[in-house]
Amino acid sequence: MTTYNELIPIFVVTGFLGSGKTTLLNHMLKHPALRNAAVLINEFGEVGIDHQLVETIDKDTVLLSSGCICCTIRDDLKKAILELDEKRVQGIIPAYERIVVETTGLADPSPIMYTLMSDTQLRYHYRLGTIITTVDAVNGITQLDDFDEALKQATVADRLVLTKTDLAAPADTSRLTARLKALNMAADVVVAQFGALDVEALLSADLYDPSRKGKEVARWLAEEERAELADHEHDGHLDRNRHGSRIHSFCLIYDKPLDWTVFGIWLTMLLHTHGQDVLRVKGILNVAGVDTPVVINGVQHIVHSPFHLAAWPDDDRRSRIVFIVRDLAQARILESLALFNRLAGGDADRSAAA
Repeated sequence: MTTYNELIPIFVVTGFLGSGKTTLLNHMLKHPALRNAAVLINEFGEVGIDHQLVETIDKDTVLLSSGCICCTIRDDLKKAILELDEKRVQGIIPAYERIVVETTGLADPSPIMYTLMSDTQLRYHYRLGTIITTVDAVNGITQLDDFDEALKQATVADRLVLTKTDLAAPADTSRLTARLKALNMAADVVVAQFGALDVEALLSADLYDPSRKGKEVARWLAEEERAELADHEHDGHLDRNRHGSRIHSFCLIYDKPLDWTVFGIWLTMLLHTHGQDVLRVKGILNVAGVDTPVVINGVQHIVHSPFHLAAWPDDDRRSRIVFIVRDLAQARILESLALFNRLAGGDADRSAAA
């Protein structure tokens, strides 16, 4: 049976209209890191790949000189992936080690993520990789303020790629970066110069990559710590919602080990009731009776299969859970877990709420 680490990762490249997705994708397609990859694109015409073609396999599929396979998404994503998989199994196209999916500029990534994480036909062969969101440094603040799609794309991302920074004033880029950090403390913000950046790092920094997952957890925990310090310096107390957005992020921290059964039931009930507004949840847990940390990662109504790290990424053994939510008060989530613990006889008291 295929283990979780052997499943083919699917990376999602999203971003609002005009934010530079196509420029980034063109750069990625020319990089050796995409050899042995398949790329699903909504429209071939938007991506300048004609000069790289070596073979047209059919009306929807081309093979590039780099070894990368490009296909057009004609219908829904699931159908496109299954058709691609069938071509792979039949030997019509070369085998691939990862898939990269480009969404439209107005796409809500959550249904895509939900499909990749929960569909019974896909999850035995594929898994969700990294969510990469492009953000326009010139228009990003306005788009986050005016368009729910742009806000959602930024808040569910694992990697936020700032584009057009050469056209934006440094002060505006700094303000946008601060806004993005307030919205999504667990995401890494990287800068693309004319669509160029370290493609290999972008694709290898995958939470479920067995060679990288410990480092990735350490990275977003460090981001959370920096965000906490910045908020303390801002006004002496923590207020991640000071931008007035309906969407905000916070981190719950627990000193004592958590009861896995109690926590699992509570999280299941929370997502069942409020999953539409829990945009992302990531956590590293100190579970009672378990020596190594347990990592959780979910979106809306569904959570990835939890996994154990071989060791703690640092000396901090506290449980830390990052939430990105919409219209859900931090205090309400805190109180619900505390109440659930009391009713279940648990003793995991929180030590802080970042």
